[in-house]
Amino acid sequence: MNPVTDEQPADPTSLKWANHFVSLGPDFYTELQPSPLPSAYWISRNLGLARELGLEQNWFESQAALELFTGNRVADGSLPLASVYSGHQFGQWAGQLGDGRAILLGALETSSGSQEIQLKGAGRTPYSRMGDGRAVLRSSIREYLCSEAMQGLGIPTTRALCVTGSDAKVRREEIETAAVVTRAAPSFIRFGHFEHFSYTDQHAQLKTLADYVIERFYPACREAAQPYAALLEAVSERTAHLMAAWQATGFCHGVMNTDNMSILGLTIDYGPFQFLDAFDPAHICNHSDTQGRYAYNKQPNIAYWNLFCLGQALLPLMETQDQALAALESYKTVFPEALQARMRAKLGLPDTQPEDTALVENTFRLLAANKVDYTIFWRRLCTFTPQSGHEAVRDLFFDRESFNAWALQYSERIARVDIGLRADLMLKNNPKFVLRNHLGEEAIRAAKLKDFSGVDTLLTLLQSPFDEHPGHDSFAGFPPDWAASIEISCSS
Repeated sequence: MNPVTDEQPADPTSLKWANHFVSLGPDFYTELQPSPLPSAYWISRNLGLARELGLEQNWFESQAALELFTGNRVADGSLPLASVYSGHQFGQWAGQLGDGRAILLGALETSSGSQEIQLKGAGRTPYSRMGDGRAVLRSSIREYLCSEAMQGLGIPTTRALCVTGSDAKVRREEIETAAVVTRAAPSFIRFGHFEHFSYTDQHAQLKTLADYVIERFYPACREAAQPYAALLEAVSERTAHLMAAWQATGFCHGVMNTDNMSILGLTIDYGPFQFLDAFDPAHICNHSDTQGRYAYNKQPNIAYWNLFCLGQALLPLMETQDQALAALESYKTVFPEALQARMRAKLGLPDTQPEDTALVENTFRLLAANKVDYTIFWRRLCTFTPQSGHEAVRDLFFDRESFNAWALQYSERIARVDIGLRADLMLKNNPKFVLRNHLGEEAIRAAKLKDFSGVDTLLTLLQSPFDEHPGHDSFAGFPPDWAASIEISCSS
């Protein structure tokens, strides 16, 4: 954390809040106050994001900041609210949902644009659906760390400014303690916001929402012949790039419901996520997903299905259904191209050759057949050369003959690539550190005993995951045997 100084702590109540979402009107939200938590304490504070938001160095040193980010007080100028939306959950229409435990405080204007600040776990809202509106310590730590891990990996995501805790009890499968994670993003609008107003035949509000999103985030769409089809196409392309990033990194989201899909193409709502250990294309990270709808290899198609739902929601604003279908076609082109580009970078290939598609497919096939640790394989491959014995990579495979055949194919391809250029490209695209489930679990177990050092250590490593971080190799090693027994569900 930041060192103790003689300076007076910054006053968080003096922030200049912008309340853009409020301009949509009361059909879109309910104004309310966060629900206080007793005896709040800091769990972790993200100084890097604080600087990006323009907050002072000693920002987190005041009791007022702790109270603000726990929901125990509201700053002047902030208009807290919870938004309403609907959505498809596990492929079925779920009807009205909404911010059941998230409260938007407003937006801060930064040098890189407006950032909305939201408290997750700050109490019951009109959209809590019999829930308590709280988040628990374990899920809050997981979201805090993973959102910053994705940022470090260069994957579009919501961010996390801090986590606060309280000994207040929360009942889930067992009694746990409460926590609040402060999230930041240009917007938290989801596909489900559009579905809500479309399915309830509130087409005027649907248009208001679409115009708001275009004006603030997709201004180029205003000049299109059909602005709403252009919006759908732009969202499809952003989502395609996001899916390519997930697949290339071995990231499983776990709950790709339409209400968990960002209109800005951000990774949002970290619940039962997982970075792959042993590579299994059919891996299901969500213990609640008994049918495997959101398995790793299904994520790209599910994203398209969700975009199709968004297209249906936008139909009242379009002249014909064909306009929506045409807008969705961009996903089918952009996703495979984006995935190939990311995989070429992971392989250290700065240019494109006709045989690259087959090489990528053979790599995936070989990893799956041998259940190879996904992150370790790619990091070790950074030191592969045709001239060396490359034992460090070969030792990951039990089928040595298949590996040797692949290595020959790979060697022939990289023979035309400068070795320094290839190594540099690979080291920038193959992380040494990802938030494996067991690492998060170890930090959570310590945090339950009020030892938050593990959270801060992981935050440091994950914010720069491509660096070596000498002395921390144990965080980049193989998962222990007990890691396979970790079960992550939708409960948080």
